[in-house]
This record gives sequence, structure tokens and C-alpha cells, in this order.
Amino acid sequence: MSYVHAAGHRLEYKRLRPHDAAARRDLDEAPVLVFLHEGLGSTALWKDFPQLVADSTGCSALVYSRHGYGKSDPLTRPRAVDYMHEEALQTLPQVLASLAIREPVLIGHSDGASIALIHAGARRWPVRGLVAMAPHVFIEEITLESIAQAKLTFETTDLAVKLKRYHNDPASAFRGWNEIWLNPDFRAWNIEEYLPNIEAPLLLIQGEDDRYGTLAQIRAIARAARGPVRELILPRCGHSPHVDRKQETLEAIRDFVAEVKVQR
Repeated sequence: MSYVHAAGHRLEYKRLRPHDAAARRDLDEAPVLVFLHEGLGSTALWKDFPQLVADSTGCSALVYSRHGYGKSDPLTRPRAVDYMHEEALQTLPQVLASLAIREPVLIGHSDGASIALIHAGARRWPVRGLVAMAPHVFIEEITLESIAQAKLTFETTDLAVKLKRYHNDPASAFRGWNEIWLNPDFRAWNIEEYLPNIEAPLLLIQGEDDRYGTLAQIRAIARAARGPVRELILPRCGHSPHVDRKQETLEAIRDFVAEVKVQR
């Protein structure tokens, strides 16, 4: 594990390379895959998925934990309503610059997908392509209801113990995410203004049984984005397509990256 400093914080990260020797010879020409985790995620919580994607695409990958997660610096204050904007517009560009990553393919899940959309829509850093799994672009009641249920689960079960495997401070990681989403001010959160400026190709992946958002989210993205969009709607799949329908998600990302690798 290594660390990078961005936006005033020390963030843990991991660089991955495809295992295949032939693929490694072409890494200089291939885009780097940058994985952006969910609201309770971290570098470790991705488990083996980033390595599988790197192996299947022949691309190197960057996985990092945002401020307040994993082994990165802990939170010192509550998150603000615009915390995903801060990540997309300040921290992520600094991470990419520090690690000399140009024209990445962003692969985001949930909060990470929203951060990727803001980043691409702001057009401050060139992006080769964008994979958004279970993204949010506006607030839905189903999302808030499930987050409220997650709070009850955290308070009444051993969820904190389970999260300890992935975060140095699981209570801070959980509350930093949960409390801002349940803050009444967060109901007005909306990032649809960024969508018309996204020209990079998009792959949108959503489970039909996602308890944290409906298909209205990806429909809104598909309508507004300027670049080419493809969708993968997965039956019998919840909020984590890369977990619930791992093989289908892996294959869709592999095929998508194969196309954007050759685009300039």
C-alpha cells in the first residue's frame, strides 16, 4: 500500500497491473482505470474486482480510498452537502496529477459513480471513458429510506465490526456518509447540470433490485449526456453489480474498455 497527498489529506492507494506479460508490454498506450468506491467503500472493499478488470482489459488500474475511508486520513469534521463536488473537482484531479495519470477510464460505484460524472462533466481533466455503476444524480425517497435503514442496522447489529476489516475508523466512515445523506439540506442535492457536458463514452450499469435508487437515475444520464451511452440493466441484482452479477459486469466493462482504448 502506498499514499498520495491530495486536497490536504493523505490517501491510501494501490496500483495494479495485468498479470499477462503480453498485456503489460502495451501499458504505455492503454488508459489507466481509476476505481472510485461507494459511500461505505475503500480500496480493500473492492476486493479482487479491480485486478480482474485489469487482467481482462490489459490496462493498469488505480484504486484509492477517499478521505475518511480505509487507511486514508480520518474525517475531522462532518461532510458538507457538496462533498462529492469537492472530491470530483479538487481531490481527484490532484490524485491524477500526482500519479501522472492522463485520460483515465473512470469506474465508479454509487457515490464514486456520481463523483465520476461530476468530474467528467466539469471537463477540467480529459477522460477517455466512464463506467457508472448504480449512480445517483438526484435524490429519491427509496434512497433515503434505505440509508435510514442502514443507520438502524449500524446501531443494532455488528455492522461496525464487519466494516473494521475495511476501515481504520468504521464509525467515522459510516457516519460521515450516513449523516450527510440524511441531513434535510441534502434533499436538494442534484448534479444533472453536469450531464450535458459529458462527451466521453459512458457505460451505465444498474441492478433491477437496487434498494438505493431506481432506473430513473440512469435514464436521466442517458437522456442528457452528449457522448455515446450504453446501458446494462441486470435482473436479480441489487446495489452492487460487481458483487451480485460479477461476471456480467466484468464482461461489460471489458468490452467497453476495449472500444475506448483505441479512441483518441
